[in-house]
Amino acid sequence: LLGSLQATRALMVAAILLGLVAIFTAVTGMKCMKCMEDDQVKKMRMAVFGGVIFIIAGMAALVATSWYGNRVARAFYDPFTPVNTRFEFGSALFIGWAAASLAILGGAFLCCSCPRQETSYPPTRGYPKNAPSTGKDYV
Repeated sequence: LLGSLQATRALMVAAILLGLVAIFTAVTGMKCMKCMEDDQVKKMRMAVFGGVIFIIAGMAALVATSWYGNRVARAFYDPFTPVNTRFEFGSALFIGWAAASLAILGGAFLCCSCPRQETSYPPTRGYPKNAPSTGKDYV
């Protein structure tokens, strides 16, 4: 096989493996999980780290599908390529582009959940709680 085809396959395999690692990392950092519930800052950092891995996996998939799409387009418009052996964009390329876009978008959403910095403002006070009504509080 051509070196570019082997490189696109390797990038897609790396994107899949990074996506699996990102899923496990991001699930660990979710608020609904019991793992690491004693330290919320570390838990949020795990979610952000999973988002970064999702972005890297999405970029790897985007590079691989775009590289192969460029190869198909150049071969299609090459006048020396026989007409019966010309490839066209197939559904796998569009699925690859959509998957890469969704992985990057999901990673960006996870990165937006980064922990807030501590402020020097005093903590806000809530409203005082009223005593329970006895039912005889008429006006």
